[in-house]
Amino acid sequence: MGACRSRRTRMIVCPTIRSVGLKAATASSRVATLPMLVRSRPSRTRWTISPSWPRSESITKSIARPSVGPRLGRAGDGHQRSSGSLSRAEPCGCRNYYTPPWADASRRVLRVILAKDRDPRFTTIRRGGTLSDADHQLLALWAASCAEHVLYLFESARPGDQRPRQAIEQARAWVRGEITMTQARAAAGHANAAARDLGGAARHAAYAAAQAAAVAHVAAHELGAAAYAIKAARAAAPTGDGETARRLECQWQRDQLPEAIRELVLDDQRLRNDICWSAFDG
Repeated sequence: MGACRSRRTRMIVCPTIRSVGLKAATASSRVATLPMLVRSRPSRTRWTISPSWPRSESITKSIARPSVGPRLGRAGDGHQRSSGSLSRAEPCGCRNYYTPPWADASRRVLRVILAKDRDPRFTTIRRGGTLSDADHQLLALWAASCAEHVLYLFESARPGDQRPRQAIEQARAWVRGEITMTQARAAAGHANAAARDLGGAARHAAYAAAQAAAVAHVAAHELGAAAYAIKAARAAAPTGDGETARRLECQWQRDQLPEAIRELVLDDQRLRNDICWSAFDG
């Protein structure tokens, strides 16, 4: 342990001790400048006391990690949260250790689709939930079908942009075991980016594709694909026919549900209908 003294502050660096005790520095000025203890390796824990909180005992803990891109994960990992105050977004709108250009849009999508309290029925067994891998895959396939049904609304606006179609294909490739969850999740991010400069039905259709690809990461995105597909169909309908288009699209989706997940999805629609723009009314 070494100490570096100056007229106003004192810094104590403890690179080898896991539990660090903090002692406030003494200073001659009226507003004391408080110390900051930093471990030398980037993956270690950093404890700081803000200089803007004079004579306060408040301490902030964060995890400093190297910028190495997205973290790999397994299917059904759910939302990975950092231990500290850093907040970043993954390609499907969830947290991770980097912030891509389309992260703000992804966060807005996430806030609408996913409930505050996670449903254990949409968390895989390996993560402490009750969802089997087989049912997880069925959810991904159903979400891909919902998104594909309205994909033409995006492709008619942007015929040269293949990102939403590729996201749907990646969702199915993940089910076949041809790609990893991380690759499917990245495809979701690209589809979100494709929606950025659009509006109306085309935008909703791209978001539906993104949600479908994100099911590999978080199974509860399955309802996001369905809800955005319904929004796309409603937005594309002639004036006065929006409600009819919503009802028909919703019924078509329900007709595609495999029996093994039918009751699960229908109950999910009932529980999350309010945060999905009442897309599943009736």
